[in-house]
Amino acid sequence: MSEPILLCAGADDRASVSPLGAQLLSWRAQAIELLWSPDAAVWSETAPLLFPVVGWTRNGTTRVADREFTLGLHGFARRKRFSLVERSQAAARFVLEADEETLTLYPFAFRLEARFALRPGELEITLLATNRDEQPLPYAAGLHPGFRWPLAGSRADHTIRFERAERPEVPVIAPGGLFSERRRSIPLDGAVLPLTRELMAREALCFLDAASRRLAYDNGAGLRLHVELDDFPHIALWSAPPAPFLCIEAWTGHGDPEDFRGDLYEKPSMRILDPGASASHRATFRLETGAPGAAE
Repeated sequence: MSEPILLCAGADDRASVSPLGAQLLSWRAQAIELLWSPDAAVWSETAPLLFPVVGWTRNGTTRVADREFTLGLHGFARRKRFSLVERSQAAARFVLEADEETLTLYPFAFRLEARFALRPGELEITLLATNRDEQPLPYAAGLHPGFRWPLAGSRADHTIRFERAERPEVPVIAPGGLFSERRRSIPLDGAVLPLTRELMAREALCFLDAASRRLAYDNGAGLRLHVELDDFPHIALWSAPPAPFLCIEAWTGHGDPEDFRGDLYEKPSMRILDPGASASHRATFRLETGAPGAAE
């Protein structure tokens, strides 16, 4: 099946998901279109799933024991076709399992489920990783949705409002997408980050081991997109000005540190699943209207 799967939770709440990459293609909540329209000249995706790594690996490769494997930016799941295994009017479940191709890139038997549940004004996305191998499974997973900026056409100043105060500095991304030990300051006032094209013109803003599990994307005109994260410890913001989108990313892992040359099992922030074990990672996105305020 290659046609997008349509989800409906009422006339004003609809979404579509492609089996290719189990990628969210559109989301309309309260009659407001939230995802950006892709532009191949800038960024051809809308909301890719990231697995089995997040970010860049050194030179696009990684090592397991004595063997080297090609794992480029964000892994391979976004380029693989998932199987639709369950569907209702407002929910769908997709599955990707190891095959001959994935084993040449990542030498592990795995199962990755992507679950989408649509409700009025709300979308829940859950990733479930399962180790189907006889050896421990190292992995990272993430969500990478690109939302419209400006949101709902607002000309007011947009902000990110974290649940808690975050560090007003983020890692500098070195050549090749590697994380350096250097940091750069950002205009974060406690828990509030004003969004400007100038701020987002450089590399992504990566809040590693963020204090917040919730945040709100506020359009300054009474509309807020709340994001609640369950077992996604890292948050990233990325754009490509003047393109009209803002990615609010949820990660379990991150790109290689600049000085890292180790085995995939040793890569910082990777999760290790025992044989037969599973782990769930969930994000809930909720659109609300009302007076501007902090993430709640």
